[in-house]
Amino acid sequence: MLKRKAYSKLEFWKENKTKQALLVTGARQVGKTYLIKKFAAQHYDNYIEFNLVENADARASLAQATSAEDFMFRVSVLASKPLTPKRTLIFIDEVQEAPELVTLIKFLVDKDDYDFIISGSMLGVELESIQSLPVGYLTTIEMYPLDFEEFCWANGLAEDPFNTAREHFKGSAPIPDYLHSRLMQLFHRYLLVGGMPDAVTAYLSTNSVDQVRIVLDAIFNFYLDDISKYAPKDRRLVIKNIFELIPSELLSQNRRFKLSSIEEVKRFSQVEDEFLWITKANVAIPTYNVDAPIAPLLTAENRKLLKLYLSDVGLLASRYPKEPLLGILDGKAQANLGGVYENFVAQELCAQGLATRYFSKRKIGEIDFLVEHAGGSILALEVKSGNSYRSHASLDNALAVKEYDISKACVLAETNIEKGSAVNYYPIYCAPFIKEAFIDSD
Repeated sequence: MLKRKAYSKLEFWKENKTKQALLVTGARQVGKTYLIKKFAAQHYDNYIEFNLVENADARASLAQATSAEDFMFRVSVLASKPLTPKRTLIFIDEVQEAPELVTLIKFLVDKDDYDFIISGSMLGVELESIQSLPVGYLTTIEMYPLDFEEFCWANGLAEDPFNTAREHFKGSAPIPDYLHSRLMQLFHRYLLVGGMPDAVTAYLSTNSVDQVRIVLDAIFNFYLDDISKYAPKDRRLVIKNIFELIPSELLSQNRRFKLSSIEEVKRFSQVEDEFLWITKANVAIPTYNVDAPIAPLLTAENRKLLKLYLSDVGLLASRYPKEPLLGILDGKAQANLGGVYENFVAQELCAQGLATRYFSKRKIGEIDFLVEHAGGSILALEVKSGNSYRSHASLDNALAVKEYDISKACVLAETNIEKGSAVNYYPIYCAPFIKEAFIDSD
């Protein structure tokens, strides 16, 4: 049983809601259904579940509901056990199969007879067509693959050691060698396994990367099937092409997605909607270029230039042959695998709710990630996979420009914590601490 941070969010919703249903979103296979079932079993005397993919009768019947009253009557007919007011949770899974059901939630929660959780994949694209989403009646939780801290828990590392690393990061003090060694070992394995629950479980039970890759291959193919099923028919081939190109694009030196890689595409306007669909489907993380590291970064975004990372770093690693990945286990990744390290950082920033952006200018160089504080200051992050992490001309050049709003600069690399005059160096596994150290601490 994998411990997930989202579980406490489910509990917070139950304890603090007034008249809100819960919407749990996220990519396929990140553990939404399992966690909700576990939560329901532990917190309700009775819960009813309808999976609209597996249960064709429920899908057909509920999709025909004409009102909240009609919906509840149909639920009572379909339910295998009695509905007990005030003590029953109604869980509708894979709601993307009948997204209009979401509009009934407002009327159902107003009566306050039952608790409702709805969940599914592809909701970022499936719900956008609904005309009247019940704003104010839905609390939304987005789930991601296991982050690095959750992966450490799964591998038997208690919370206290990880918290020790967190405090050392905040204080820029070296992490004790025994702990640094253990976390670095787990980090290298995380790059190959990732955070998909089934992949983590396969790793823990077999200690075999082959079994992990079988799971991840299946998930990658699930995503391709979802594109074939849910993407607009006239855009499916291009969307699949973009998604399948992500691993090869991340092998390039600057990681930027080249439009020329897409067949018969010359202008960004030709594929803008396709890129947007992929990111809304939660299967990829967009990292947009900014014209300058000047706050607010949103106004400086150039969305025609972007990097695309996969939603899970293990999923990315599984697309490459095993032999080149061997060096990762010893912290000696091949130069062209720096994209795997960057994917890890993008994934961690995304899980913290932070927008991912990068900066590139010929006279400056490229800065891998920029993180903006609400006050307008900017953290510049460089990600290094090799031993030359103290060489960072791009950071040095950017820090020399007085007009830029960069207040802090750091390098995430295969190293312990080191303080420099203008740039600090941190273990790359410290990426999960960025938000609380840079954003929440002020």
